[in-house]
Amino acid sequence: MEKMIGRGVEMGTEVEMSPAAKEAAAAAMFSPYSSPSTAFLLQRRVLSWAKETGSPATVRVRVADRSFILHRDPLASRSRYFSQAMEEVSGDVELPDSFPGGSDAFEVIGLFCYGDSVALDPFNVAAVRCAAEFLDVGGLGARCDLYINQVVLQSWDDALIVLQRCQPLLPVAEELLIVSRCVESLAFMACMEILDPEQRRDQPGVDDAGARGLVGRRWDAEVVKELAARDLWIKDLIALPFEFFKRIVQALRRQGMKEKYVSPVVLFYANKWVLSKKTHKFWASTDEAGDGETDANRRATEILQGVVDLLPVEASGAVPVAFYFALLSRSLALELKEESRTRLRDQVASQLQFASADDLPLPEQDADRSVSDSPEVVTMESIVSNHVAMQRQGAEAVAELWDRYLVQIVDDLKLRPERLAELIGVVPAGNRKTHDHLYEAINTYLVEHPGLSGEEKAALCGHLECRKLSHEACIQAVQNERMPLRFIVQALFVQQMHTHRAFAERSDSFRYMLSGELIPGVAGAYTPSPGCPVPTSQPLSTTSPYTDAHTNAALDGKLRARGDDDAASDYETASFRIQALEQEIISLKKTLQRHNTLKGGSVRKDSKEPSFRADVAAPVAIRRRAPVSGSCIGSMRWGSQRRCASRILRVFTRLAVFGRSRSRGKQSKCRAAAEQLSCL
Repeated sequence: MEKMIGRGVEMGTEVEMSPAAKEAAAAAMFSPYSSPSTAFLLQRRVLSWAKETGSPATVRVRVADRSFILHRDPLASRSRYFSQAMEEVSGDVELPDSFPGGSDAFEVIGLFCYGDSVALDPFNVAAVRCAAEFLDVGGLGARCDLYINQVVLQSWDDALIVLQRCQPLLPVAEELLIVSRCVESLAFMACMEILDPEQRRDQPGVDDAGARGLVGRRWDAEVVKELAARDLWIKDLIALPFEFFKRIVQALRRQGMKEKYVSPVVLFYANKWVLSKKTHKFWASTDEAGDGETDANRRATEILQGVVDLLPVEASGAVPVAFYFALLSRSLALELKEESRTRLRDQVASQLQFASADDLPLPEQDADRSVSDSPEVVTMESIVSNHVAMQRQGAEAVAELWDRYLVQIVDDLKLRPERLAELIGVVPAGNRKTHDHLYEAINTYLVEHPGLSGEEKAALCGHLECRKLSHEACIQAVQNERMPLRFIVQALFVQQMHTHRAFAERSDSFRYMLSGELIPGVAGAYTPSPGCPVPTSQPLSTTSPYTDAHTNAALDGKLRARGDDDAASDYETASFRIQALEQEIISLKKTLQRHNTLKGGSVRKDSKEPSFRADVAAPVAIRRRAPVSGSCIGSMRWGSQRRCASRILRVFTRLAVFGRSRSRGKQSKCRAAAEQLSCL
């Protein structure tokens, strides 16, 4: 018996205390929760079994680079895999490379076969579950599933650990639903983080404020990293492998999380693994076997293609416009699939009207080629052309954006005028609301290329329309000696038109102010009184009782001298307002004449000034007086009519239509007004 025990100890020492076994025992175990190490426990159990049964360990099991000498009966009774394998081979059993979990998981399986209790924890439960399924160990798989459901899936950290440990266990972990259960649990807890902010583990979770803070700013990967680190659950998710991260994002949307919370998570993930230069350098430096730069680009390409698929199809404010252009700029150095490249460009085109010139990718100076032939400019030319061809909204904004982009690239000395004309023609002339930025681009090009001929300058300036230049740009163009003479003359003519238009607008504003005095409570615009006929727009009649022949001739001559559509429109508007005033005066005159006829010219006995108010002692006259339906002010009281007539007389006195009255006192003014109206 002593020899057999000694042999067992010797065989156990040969296996477990080999250099690899010593190293494993000294390094404890792959799970920080287990102490002492499973390797040491298995060694002690083998020796104890040999001592109790008196049978030696005769089966050598090889797992990767390690060997285990165990007893035949415990393995055959608990594992169908070993039961079948030892019927064919009596001595050695070598597990294939596809065995999940490796030697660490097999140590737990071996300890379970000897009848000892197994310590499960989030670090080893996935591997033990997959290994038990592979070796067909009865009872252990159910115990692992129970631990996962009741312990792991109830904790964010445990579920995250198990999911990370499942990566080398695929596809077995996927078939056993370990991955899907962890994904759904993490997605549910993330939704709870958003829906119930009082129960968050640390500081308040993410909201869309972080993503909104990036709107209107140039993309900076390091700044975005700091924003992502503020929320621990986002920091945990973006550390996962992309396959797991993709499934969690899909689960978040499936469980009802709003897009304004999901999209920033995708943004932070892409910023860390695709846009960050530090990550790219780390990948390039860790690949010692092959070309580090090529391997880093390959990994970034795979993630970028997946990120493009995760982005929302419809534009939303949750993702800044600068992010799309940052992805576009990064994709130019990667070899994306045509489908992913087309989808990314379509998404950029849909966001083009909201972009700024700083968001667009700028090419680097190259001594061998022109900037206009760089991938950045060619790609942006294609995207803008696509936007114009699709006739999407925001054509004017895109045209202005493209002109601003041209300003940044026209200083290239290798840029030919023909190529610049092609770039200008990408946007139709009708889409440009203003030509100020286009003028700035052409002017910058002429400054950097002083050797252009007159024909080339004229061809470039032919894309400019002086009418779409602002007042300041037009003044600068008139004084620009680099511009062709014909363009300067056109700019000078347009500048004169701007001056005439400004003078006409100021004159009309003065007339509006005076016309507003006619109606109480209305200022700055003429509004006819209720019941007044509104005259149609037509030139001022030469038979107007308030204009003489000299005034009419002067106005007509002024109109012919202008010869401009805008001036004619302004004059026609002024004529319309004057005719409306004439209608008001004629209506007031008829009302006054009818009132005087009804009263019979009676005056008060005390010989005071004539009054427009009705006499109290003459009720019959008041009853016989009927309201004048066609009058503008027929429904007004006579005192109000008197005040309105006084305002009208004051207005026409200022316009020099009536002569100034030199009468003194309130009584003389009223009599003069009545005499003038009766003469009309």
